[in-house]
Amino acid sequence: MRYINIEEIAARWNLSVRSVRNYCASGRIEGAKIEAGKWLVPENAVKPIRKIRSNKIPNSIAKRLVFEMEHKLTGGLYHILQIDFTYNSNHIEGSRLTHDQTRYIFETNTIGLSEEALPVDDIIETANHFRCIDFIIKNYNKQLTESFIKELHSMLKAGTSDSRKGWFAVGDYKKLANEVGGLNTTLPSDVGEAMRRLLEEYKSQESKTLESLLDFHYKFEIIHPFQDGNGRIGRLILFKECLKHGILPFVIEENLKLFYYRGLNEWKKEHGYLLGTCETEQDKFKRLVEYFRNK
Repeated sequence: MRYINIEEIAARWNLSVRSVRNYCASGRIEGAKIEAGKWLVPENAVKPIRKIRSNKIPNSIAKRLVFEMEHKLTGGLYHILQIDFTYNSNHIEGSRLTHDQTRYIFETNTIGLSEEALPVDDIIETANHFRCIDFIIKNYNKQLTESFIKELHSMLKAGTSDSRKGWFAVGDYKKLANEVGGLNTTLPSDVGEAMRRLLEEYKSQESKTLESLLDFHYKFEIIHPFQDGNGRIGRLILFKECLKHGILPFVIEENLKLFYYRGLNEWKKEHGYLLGTCETEQDKFKRLVEYFRNK
């Protein structure tokens, strides 16, 4: 029997190497073996069928976040979420604040000492992102609408240098064409109609799964409705909708941003890249939830 490496089989199956490695490790590829520290699989191996992951959680997680937020509890799930979500989402978009500086802003409303000059917008948008998280937790059960999404954007960009630019529409759709990752996005004149169609399509789905939420996220990012802040708004919406529909939420960490970007770029051809990245982050959030439940 001829064996091939997992890079070759990943390309053949249109999967990430990481996914194939996980399949091997979990025994889902018959005949897979390790030689010289590397996985090899039979040339005629059959692509495993993706398991349907429920990752359903009771709304008690959302209610716990609401409770901790309203009672201003420190050191709990809400506290950690605020810092980790804000740090990672802003860092993906180029913020230069460290995790500790993000923590200081949340805990003490100060920035802490730094030898490096920091952009004021990074500090303002960090404080604003904390407010955005409070907003989605408080309103996690509400229907997703254009006005809700615009209000999120208004919170995120309030008081920034962008808000003082006449052509920058804070809390409203973009006025100038933009791109993302070298790809053209929806033209400003077409954004309103594109967003209405997207929300109607999303609303018409009888049930929501992680895959359907990610499909919405991908389409939102392709429209790129705002002049700036689309990635952070999109990830905030994704977290809110996970809470609303009882799907285990997650935070995309900065160290996985290349996998996250690749997943978005490949979504039309293969859902596995983005699903795999988000499922990895779900597993991390699940461990965090279980730790606080045990406590």
